[in-house]
This record gives sequence, structure tokens and C-alpha cells, in this order.
Amino acid sequence: GDLYVALNVKPHPHFIRKSQDILYDCRLHFVTATLGGKVEVPTLNGTTMVKIPEGTQHDQILRLKGLGAPGLKSHGRGDQLVRIKIEIPTKLTTHQREILSAFAEESDLDIENQGEGLFDKVKNMFD
Repeated sequence: GDLYVALNVKPHPHFIRKSQDILYDCRLHFVTATLGGKVEVPTLNGTTMVKIPEGTQHDQILRLKGLGAPGLKSHGRGDQLVRIKIEIPTKLTTHQREILSAFAEESDLDIENQGEGLFDKVKNMFD
């Protein structure tokens, strides 16, 4: 007779496999994303330091060559993809709020009307 084998693969708590590539979501403070820096990330073989470029954006992917999964029918390895997830603080001190407000003012950001669409702008013209 025939032998049927069913395998259930338990998902990894940190990694997602996409063919030979391994995806890892890296939570990053918005200051590090803005100014750049280094962060330690887990890999299949331990941990490694990753350079975060200045101005890194949310959902930007950094590629770590050759740190992915080995190929089943080839001798190479995939890459580890580090997807940046920027964390925004939910509570600020008065001083932190003042610093960010000063930054917004110096950058000519209108934080009151940042999310206005075209219709809101037209409507506000008549108010």
C-alpha cells in the first residue's frame, strides 16, 4: 500500500520563511530610525549587528545577504530580510513634547492640519 505522511510545521515566533529568504520584523524607536544607528537582530545562526541608515522609513526592508535558509536543491542560502517597524511613543514628558513641537515649527509642519485632504482644504477656505 501507499504511505501518506502529513507534516505540520509550527510557525516560528520571530521569523517568517519566504522560499529561501527569512523575514524578521525589527521594532525600532523613531529616534533611531530618524538619526540612524546600530541594532542587534536575531538570525538563524545567532545574532548580528545591523546598521540602520539615517532616515529609515516604516516597513523599509534591509537585506542581510546569505543569512537566510539553505536551498533544498541548490548549494546557496537565501537572505534575511529585516523589515523595520517604527515604534512611536504613546506618552511624552512636557520637555519631550516641547522639543518635538520646536522641531515641527522649525520644519514648517502644520501639525494641526497634517491630515487634511483636498476637500477639507477647500471647505476651510470658505470658513
